[in-house]
Amino acid sequence: MSVKRIGIVMNGVTGRMGMNQHLIRSIAAIMADGGVRLKSGDVIMPDPILVGRNESKLAALAKAHGVSRWTTDIDAAIKDSKDEIFFDAATTQLRAELVKRAIEAGKHIYCEKPTADNLDTAVEMASLAKRHGIKHGVVQDKLFLPGLRKLKTVIDSGFLGRILSVRGEFGYWVFEGDWYPAQRPAWNYKLAEGGGIILDMLCHWRYVLDNVFGNVRSVSCLGATHIPERVDDDGKPYAADADDAAYATFQLDGGVVAQINSSWCTRVRRDDLVTFHVDGTLGSAVAGLHKCWTQARVNTPKPVWNPDIPQTINFFENWQEVPDNSVYPNGFRVQWEMFLRHVAGDLPEFPWNLEAGARGVQLAEAGLRSWQERRWVDLPDLSF
Repeated sequence: MSVKRIGIVMNGVTGRMGMNQHLIRSIAAIMADGGVRLKSGDVIMPDPILVGRNESKLAALAKAHGVSRWTTDIDAAIKDSKDEIFFDAATTQLRAELVKRAIEAGKHIYCEKPTADNLDTAVEMASLAKRHGIKHGVVQDKLFLPGLRKLKTVIDSGFLGRILSVRGEFGYWVFEGDWYPAQRPAWNYKLAEGGGIILDMLCHWRYVLDNVFGNVRSVSCLGATHIPERVDDDGKPYAADADDAAYATFQLDGGVVAQINSSWCTRVRRDDLVTFHVDGTLGSAVAGLHKCWTQARVNTPKPVWNPDIPQTINFFENWQEVPDNSVYPNGFRVQWEMFLRHVAGDLPEFPWNLEAGARGVQLAEAGLRSWQERRWVDLPDLSF
């Protein structure tokens, strides 16, 4: 057995997502567990260099998680040939230029989404990666959620029959910052800084819908800015001019209709922070982050509408939970391990790439256009 070092430039790891999911729960955890084993028996060992603007944060983060290298010089990090992969989890507005520079430097690319704040740039990034022959991936974490993996198993088994519709509910109340501190950074609510829930979440819904239920063909979307003023971490009020809620309907292959509400202005009274309710000819299923429940055609109750008497049926009782028959490790780590194997040549195909990222941006841009023009918008096939 041999151990192969693989250098990773990790930009944006002082932020919440980059630090918790990508550094601590993925790369540092992989390092602590001895790397990623290949089919040959050899091992890939990540060797990250943390990149950011705050020296003290980088130094503390590196020390806390066993990382020996960090820098504030992103240009030097991108140019350094001893690191093969460039990873970005910083702000959306800066991502495209950094990724393109890394591609030009010959680095393989792994990054968060949205890959860009407009479709033309997202397509340009994917085309550039194709021309340079580098390997590339985009984080599509929700595909690895235990609840959605169970739901995909239910669908693939034929239990639901022909899928008719999908209804998704996502979000929770993000505090305005005056009474309680907000759970999300202020830039999420500023258009000038790349904020907005449509750009953020429709990129997610594209890969979820495409991979679980059917390819998206058109969208009708209504956005809203329900909370026009919020308070930042310094206690200063600011104008929240980005959309904080989106109400979207999608037409999928096979005549499937999907509706997904995304909101930072809703109080949760459902099974989880995100749920997908799927109805089919032979059964239905409801999936959250971790759990999934099903109801077969033969177990479907027969309610009678009578507003004059209290409902006698407990509609939760006739659902059966899908058991935990598999182990579901952290989805971010799973995808990181797959991408590292892909870079090492151990995994020939990696479908969640910059082209998939561009399709997510395509849906977000179409959603924004639908809202602006108050109409359905079709999604043509993209060429790269």
